[in-house]
Amino acid sequence: MELIEQYFPEITPDQREKFAALQELYKDWNSKINVVSRKDVDELYLRHVLHSLGIAKVQQFLPGAKILDVGTGGGFPGIPLAILFPETNFRLVDSIGKKIKVVNEVSEGLGLQNVVTTNSRVEEIDGNFDFIVSRAVAAMPTFVHWVKGKIAKESKHELKNGILYLKGGDLTEELQDYPKATIYNLSDYFKEDFYETKKVVHLPLKYKK
Repeated sequence: MELIEQYFPEITPDQREKFAALQELYKDWNSKINVVSRKDVDELYLRHVLHSLGIAKVQQFLPGAKILDVGTGGGFPGIPLAILFPETNFRLVDSIGKKIKVVNEVSEGLGLQNVVTTNSRVEEIDGNFDFIVSRAVAAMPTFVHWVKGKIAKESKHELKNGILYLKGGDLTEELQDYPKATIYNLSDYFKEDFYETKKVVHLPLKYKK
């Protein structure tokens, strides 16, 4: 929890309470339905919560914005971002039902009003979104194919509408066909060793009917 307060000192008492509640909620649900490895549950704030919030260091979401979290797993990056941006609308999608069950229970336990979940493949999701966020669920070409036609027309944020992707390692080959992609090193924002090779990739995508 100290990690979150260190890097996001402006959080409200309500947000602090919600972030603090995550550890117990995940510990409890993970013992019933395993969505996070045991080691990761013990380091939840370092490996999952703060990592998810790396996106917020690159782009702050506006009230009323629509964000799609693809392959959310146990609710990352969607749940921490939904706590940080309570007036932004989040849709968390995963094709695995038991993972969405955990996300629903955690979201309910926190009393989040800005989260909707869907148990399906992303290709079956309707609607347009300002940003599509995810944590390394596929290589970028595959991911771009999945989310085609889901980007809103009008950009209202500092960054152009598109993908904000949490990735690690050398992305040279993966991004060679995407000259408009920008890589943000999370080590520029967070000093912990865990973030040495972690990145946020912003890839603007055009609105398509």
